[in-house]
Amino acid sequence: MYGRGCLVNSIVFLVIIFLPVVGHIIETIMILEDDHTLLGKILWLVIIWPLPFLGPLLYLLFGQRPVGRGRVMFGQAGTN
Repeated sequence: MYGRGCLVNSIVFLVIIFLPVVGHIIETIMILEDDHTLLGKILWLVIIWPLPFLGPLLYLLFGQRPVGRGRVMFGQAGTN
């Protein structure tokens, strides 16, 4: 009976603390490798770190830039 509380506490720790921190580290690497200016990178890091769930979501929705791809022009033939 006493072991179950320890297991529940461990799972709660993993979900609430460990996974978001690992996610922030991965997203920090993504930001540093992305094609932003130095100021843009710093601003994105300032946005994602204080806002645990909203910051990374905002970056994934609005901050990513396509790497190595040109603009997509709909209605025109591709150049391969």
